[in-house]
Order: sequence, then C-alpha cells, then structure tokens
Amino acid sequence: MYKIALIGDSIRLSYGKVVPELLGEDYQVWQPTDNCRFSAYTLRGMWDWQKELDGMDVIHWNNGLWDACDLFDDGPFTRPEVYVDTMKRIAGIMQKHAKKVIFATTTPVDPRNPHDSNDRIQLFNSLIVPELEKMGIIINDLHSLVYPKIDEYIREDRLHLSEVGVAAASAQVADAIRKVCETL
Repeated sequence: MYKIALIGDSIRLSYGKVVPELLGEDYQVWQPTDNCRFSAYTLRGMWDWQKELDGMDVIHWNNGLWDACDLFDDGPFTRPEVYVDTMKRIAGIMQKHAKKVIFATTTPVDPRNPHDSNDRIQLFNSLIVPELEKMGIIINDLHSLVYPKIDEYIREDRLHLSEVGVAAASAQVADAIRKVCETL
C-alpha cells in the first residue's frame, strides 16, 4: 500500500475529496483537515504534521493563490522572493519525509477576480517551478490544465474550481501520483 499526503490550499481541499476515491484501496491518503492557505502557513504546519508525513511515498502539494493575491492593492500578499524562499524550505522538509514530492502549479482565476491576476499567478509559477525542479521535485501543471477552460473550470466566485474543474484536476492529480508510485 502506498502512503500519500495531499497538502495545499482550498484548491487541494476540492480535489482532496475526490483523489482518494480515484486512487483506490492500494493508496492510503492523509491530508490536513484545514486549508493550508499561503506558503508561510504551510511551512508552520510542517511542524505539526511531521508524524503524519514521516515515511510517505509521495507528497502532492500546492501553494500559491493566497501568496499571489493582492488584498490591499499594495502588491502580492507574499513578496515573490519570500514565496520562493519559503517554498524551497517546504520542499526540503517534505523531501526528508517522503520518497517523492510533487508540486502542483497554482491554478488561474477568472480574469474578473478583483484580488488576483493571472499574470501575477503565472509569474509566481515561473519563479518557483525551475527552483523546485532543481531540487528534484516533480511538477504537476494544474495551471495549464485549467487556463484554457477558465470559463468552464472556475466557479462563479472567480477563484475556486467548479464541479467539472474539480473532476479534471482530481483526475490529473491522481494520475500524477500513480505515475510516480510506479517508479518507486
């Protein structure tokens, strides 16, 4: 039986309900009950989750929507250089607990979202992906899955995945996990 952890923000909360079912009984899936929000919140959570994460085969993780949002019209919630540093720290900690780590890129938003910008989200993705790849982290590009179908895959709230978006993301997450487990 493969031991899997799902960690991430509210996008993970949505696909986290479906992925365990898609993976089936050969996979034991653990995930925090709370929304892991922004990268610094997740970094802090890594302390609390050490016992659960130890000995994982795969950790699948996402952070970025909170970090890239601009709530106060003064720039992103997390400065890009802080985001990259924090994410690299999280990745390093995860690598100590799991055989393999998968990072899911930050999903786009409806362009009418008042606090988020797809250009800023893409900037955050473009900054973190090469750094994580250098560390041996596997990339699951959820951004590229959702972006061409924003109208279909993003809910009316202009941020979260719609029902069909959850189904598509869940299938891609489960496939990514299965492919990595096949290499273990």
